[in-house]
Amino acid sequence: MPNVKAAKKDLKQTAVRTARNLAAKKELKETIKDYKKALEADQKKAQELLPTVFKKLDKAAKNNLIKENAASRMKSRLSRKLAVK
Repeated sequence: MPNVKAAKKDLKQTAVRTARNLAAKKELKETIKDYKKALEADQKKAQELLPTVFKKLDKAAKNNLIKENAASRMKSRLSRKLAVK
């Protein structure tokens, strides 16, 4: 446990940031899962969800939740799955 006031504040800030990042990552993963389920069930619904998934991936990369190349790779793979089916 920190003793200095600044260290205590830093601990609180880290906890808040960690919670925020985990919530955002969870939301991103849920969106991708929804897209994959839609891909198996209904092609049209998957087509409608794809821009939402892209938007969330871009925003996650912008906010440094994931790296830009990781977002790009995911976008490519998810689009390819739609094109194959």
